[in-house]
Amino acid sequence: MLNTQKYFLVVSVRDGNPQIGANSKLLNEDRIAHDWYRFVLSFPPQLVRHYSKRFGLSSGAIVLDPFCGTGTTLVECKKLGFESIGIERNPIAWFASRVKLDWQVNPDDLIRHATRVAKNAAQQLRKQGFAADSSSSAGSRLSASTLKTLRPAAASLLLADSISPVPLHKTLVLLQNLDRARDPRLDGHEILALAKTLVSDVGNLRFGPEVGIGRRRRDADVVGCWLKRIRTIAGDLQQLRQLANVRSRVYLSDARRVSGTIAEHSVDAVITSPPYPNEKDYTRATRLESVVLGFIRSKDELRALKQELVRSNTRNVYKQDDDDQLIPENSEIRAIANEIEQRRIQLGKTSGFERLYARVTRLYFGGMARHLHDLRAVLRPGARLAYVVGDQSSYLGVMIRTGRLLADLARSVGYTVEGIELFRKRFATASRELLREEVVLLRWH
Repeated sequence: MLNTQKYFLVVSVRDGNPQIGANSKLLNEDRIAHDWYRFVLSFPPQLVRHYSKRFGLSSGAIVLDPFCGTGTTLVECKKLGFESIGIERNPIAWFASRVKLDWQVNPDDLIRHATRVAKNAAQQLRKQGFAADSSSSAGSRLSASTLKTLRPAAASLLLADSISPVPLHKTLVLLQNLDRARDPRLDGHEILALAKTLVSDVGNLRFGPEVGIGRRRRDADVVGCWLKRIRTIAGDLQQLRQLANVRSRVYLSDARRVSGTIAEHSVDAVITSPPYPNEKDYTRATRLESVVLGFIRSKDELRALKQELVRSNTRNVYKQDDDDQLIPENSEIRAIANEIEQRRIQLGKTSGFERLYARVTRLYFGGMARHLHDLRAVLRPGARLAYVVGDQSSYLGVMIRTGRLLADLARSVGYTVEGIELFRKRFATASRELLREEVVLLRWH
């Protein structure tokens, strides 16, 4: 996993005073539950604690994260004793959030069951000539043609070389044994542990500003690494089960249509980080585990997923999209989109993706306008909101001040803008400059 210190200067929030920190890594004291599976460069739990305190939340409050990702806000709210609701359309992230909020699993049962599954998988691999307790496969009797593989429709969705043949085979053997011994009480935590194992210990991915292929692992101790992560989860559950079992819910849904999912006038606060307008395809960052574990099985399923996301990059723009119709005429957003298009023409950029830069900019802010407009129905009077967003210059170097533009959109549909605070600065590899990530603070009356 790429060291995030290379990419960030962080503004940590202490006692209301932002301070520049060294990096944005997860603090050791926050690893419980949060570290079971999380996006690289997610915003840290301490941000949730800060704004929960700042908003004066107390027992009985309901906090919403409409772009909940892998559940940072939800998990932290549950630790703090607040009821929380999450919305997430990416199925692997939605699944991860649900599992990370389930603290009632008996840790001893989880270890016993996982140990039995691991033993059976290891025995099967030994019969095939794989070493049981190391990454060595020199003695394997299987030819490349007899290794387990994904179905072609699924395999075509993966980044080339994102997982090597032998680690994939071992993963599929472990999955086969999990399926044979499936226990509905435990399988969520067991599958999530395997998702984390795939990303951290098995696959060939590297993570930076975008996901790519790093060092190729010809082999990996899939079963051993998975069992180690199960033991970490079980140890965390021993502590989490002592906390109050506060209600938490996560919906697999489109954040632009919140009111159809959540009760009216029920939410006291929103703490969230929506996607940013850039060329980062957020589904690529989770593609390996999504495909191998069966959360996305075909191009049709991937397309259906992308169609229910805010349009934040050119790879999820479709002909029928109309969120850009929600952007006011002659707005600054339209001016920025026009500037991007003019620069594209001046530079002679003619690829299909480059031709979409201006449109995706309008679609992004139109989607956020749709979200903010629809969100109003579920907010209680006086609800406080914190949106973590970042400036971008991905589209031919044209600067997009995301926080300021989002604040203007919110104001136009009736929110009070209480401020925009610096959270951290990110080093942009394309422009070689530091870009601001900010927290847009809103109030609903």
